[in-house]
Formats: sequence, structure tokens, C-alpha cells
Amino acid sequence: MIIYESQIVPSPTDPPTTHGIIDTHTHLASTFNFYQTRYKTGKHTDVYDFIRGMYEGRDVKAIVDVWCEAPVQKLWREFADSAGEKEKWGGVEYCHDASKYTDEVEADILEAIQHPRCVSWGEMGLDYHYDFSAREIQRDVLRRQLRHAVRLGKTLTIHTREADEDTEAILKEEVPKEHKIHIHCFTDTPEFAQRLLDHFPNLYIGITGVITYATNANTVQVIKNIVSSSPDAPLRILLETDAPYMVPANLYDQLPELKGKKLPLCHTGMVPWTAKFVADAAGEGWDAERVMKIAEENARFVYGV
Repeated sequence: MIIYESQIVPSPTDPPTTHGIIDTHTHLASTFNFYQTRYKTGKHTDVYDFIRGMYEGRDVKAIVDVWCEAPVQKLWREFADSAGEKEKWGGVEYCHDASKYTDEVEADILEAIQHPRCVSWGEMGLDYHYDFSAREIQRDVLRRQLRHAVRLGKTLTIHTREADEDTEAILKEEVPKEHKIHIHCFTDTPEFAQRLLDHFPNLYIGITGVITYATNANTVQVIKNIVSSSPDAPLRILLETDAPYMVPANLYDQLPELKGKKLPLCHTGMVPWTAKFVADAAGEGWDAERVMKIAEENARFVYGV
């Protein structure tokens, strides 16, 4: 089944909210590469034209762009130097292939972290689902990166998957309680999320389109726990895409012409559908507009965007 290029910019007549968008975790270069691979004769010839096309009319206020390669791609500097005032570009990501983390890679990250557009160190962390690197190496690299980020006063963007115990222990050992932390694309246990929220007052849970998937009950329960803990409890979440991955499943409800098909990539313009799902999970008194407003305030606090 063919999905035409125009269909990756869905424009339902009744979006969940028209509130301005801040995407706190996206991979812009990878998303554009996905687009180029799928649409070899596509109308967008460079990443900047692609951004304008994807975000047109969507009031995208800011994005945090994450880099995840070792060795570090030098393209980050071109993107950061050319970013407009409404866009901030996040740090250099390093997580999965911890065994490739060398002194040279670290030096490149330390150079990148000095750029005025760099708002975070991340993503970094532990992934015991894939175990692409030995767990001892993952833990050592995480500690090494945390110490640099804390010393430099940078927000921490943390990846953790099926590594609750070790992630919690290392964060509590290495990171001051008041430090700003973004637990990116959270899918682990609600109990783990609550322990982190209780210990770190400036820690926020990252919510992607994966919350809309039937296979993921954990993230929905995290939202329910936060809003039910106290009527005045702040909704300590950040909205993100992790683009080009994880198109929100509820988006298809408003796109019947795509029934039985899947969009080839996710992008920042889809954040409102994640917000709508969060609002539905939160229950009475919540709507997508309220979720987007709170998430924007949180993003400005955590990342300064």
C-alpha cells in the first residue's frame, strides 16, 4: 500500500489543540534521512525546507534536537549555527553503543556542549533491553557522562529501559537532588517513575506517542498516578516525539483514508495527538490544551527554550 508524500503531514479538520508545540526530544537529521529514503524524489531537498514543510501552520515554538552517533557527526554544528531564534537544539546524544565511547568521542561532546544552542547532555543512560554493550561498560559510561554534565550545569536527558534498579541507584549517587532531569520516552514501571519523581523535585517524565500503543500500559498508569496523588500535584511531564519513531496511534482516528496503513515517519507536528491521549488518561478536567500548556511551561523550565 502506498502512502503519498503529502499524507505524512496530516491536517485533520479538527486537531486536538492549536496550542503552540514544543518538542523536547526529536532526531531531526534521522527524520530527514527517513524522508529521503522513502521519497527519493520528494519535494523537500534539504533539512531546512523539510522543517518548513512539516511545521507549516502548526505553531512549532521550539524543538530540542538530539544527536546519537559515535563518533559525533560534525553536522550538528551546521544545524546549531543556523537555528532560528524559536529553535533550540539539544546536546549530543550518546547511549546505546557505550562500548564506542572513547576519549575522542568525549572530547567532541565536550566541544559541542559549549555551543550556546546546546541545552542538555543526552541522551545518555542504560538499555538492558537490547544490551548492545556490556552492562558494566554502560554503567561506567553513564557515570562518566553524568559527572561532566553535573559539573557543567547541563540538564540531563536520560534513556533508561529495563534498567530501573541501576538507573535509579546511579542517578541518586551521582546527581544532586535539585538538578534538572528529563527521563526520555518513559516506558518502565510506574513505581520506578514515582520513586524518581519523589527523590528529584526537578525531574520530569518524557511522554512520546508510545503512550498511545495498546502494548504500553505503564506510561498511562504513570499519568494516572501523578494526577491522582493530589488535586494540586503538578503534571511533571514533557511532550516529545522521538521522531522519526512512534507515530501516535490516535492520529489515525482522524485519518480514515489511511485505514490499514502506517505513516512512514513521525514528526513534531504530531505532538498534539500525544497531548490528547495524556488528557484522556488524566481524566475529568483535562483536555489537550491544558496538557500542552503545562508541558510548554515545563519545557521552558527544564531546557530554557
